[in-house]
Amino acid sequence: MSALIDMQGICKRYTAGGQTVRALDGVDFAVQAGEMVAILGPSGSGKSTLMNVLGCLDVPDAGRYQLAGQAVDKMSEGQLSRVRGRTVGFVFQGFHLLPGLTARENVELPLLYRGVPERRRRALVEDSLRQVGLAGRMEHRPAQLSGGPQQRVAIARAIAGQPPVLLADEPTGNLDTAAGREIMGLLQQLHAGGHTVVIITHDPRIGAACPRRVVMEDGRLREE
Repeated sequence: MSALIDMQGICKRYTAGGQTVRALDGVDFAVQAGEMVAILGPSGSGKSTLMNVLGCLDVPDAGRYQLAGQAVDKMSEGQLSRVRGRTVGFVFQGFHLLPGLTARENVELPLLYRGVPERRRRALVEDSLRQVGLAGRMEHRPAQLSGGPQQRVAIARAIAGQPPVLLADEPTGNLDTAAGREIMGLLQQLHAGGHTVVIITHDPRIGAACPRRVVMEDGRLREE
C-alpha cells in the first residue's frame, strides 16, 4: 500500500551570509495512513524546513514528494495552495485564532473560504468542536478562553475539513505542563480515532508520547 506521505531524496538549500546551508540533505521519510509520528530535533536541525515542505508551504530543490498520491514537489503555488487546503490540517504553537471571532467562527472560516455549503459547514464545525471537548463553548471568543482551550479550537479548525494529515508544530509550546498534557492526550485520542498525526517538536516528552519517533540532525533524518 502506498504511503500517505512519501518523500525520497528531499533537498532544500538556502544561502545565508554568502554560504549555502543544506537545511534538508537527502531526506527519505514515509508515513502510512493512521500513524502518529514525532519529528524531533534541536533548533537549526532542519525541522521547520521539513515541516514547510511536508505541509506544502514550500517546495524542495531536489527529490520526490508524494502526498496522498499526488506528486507535489513540482506543483505551482496555486496548485500547492489547493492541495494544502484539502489535505493538511495545521496546528501551530501560537494558535493563530482571530480575536474578534467566536470559536465556532474561527473553525468555520477555512471551510467558508473553500466554498463548503452552509449546512455541511455547520455540521463539520459542530462535530469538530465536540471532538475536542468544546461543545459548550462554541460562542466564546479567544480572550474568554485560556491557552489549552484556545489550542483545542485550533485543533478543531485543523480537523474540521477532514484532511488526511494533521500536522502539528510545537503544539504544546505555549502551554503550561498540565494544559500541554491535555493537548497531547487529545492528539492521541484523534490518532486512536484514525487520524494521521505528525508532530514537530524539540521536546523529548512529546516524542515519548508518540508511537514512532524520527530525529533531524544537520538536515538529515533518522529513525530513533
